Amino acid sequence: MKRVSKIVAALVFGLAVSALATPSFAQRAEGMSGARAQALEACNKEAGKFVEHTWGDVEIYTYRACMTKHAQQE
Repeated sequence: MKRVSKIVAALVFGLAVSALATPSFAQRAEGMSGARAQALEACNKEAGKFVEHTWGDVEIYTYRACMTKHAQQE
């Protein structure tokens, strides 16, 4: 029984470590500049005016143009 609990504990630990080692966690750990946060907010708001099923590719092109205008990567 003691061996089973050690295996379960190792499995839980392994899952926890793998969840923390994802690229999204590393990106959040680095932080985000205020300029990027503002650009993301503004560009998502601007692109959100265009619904994809109605406007086709206008939504993504608007978002991309906005991010470029703010000197940020998509």
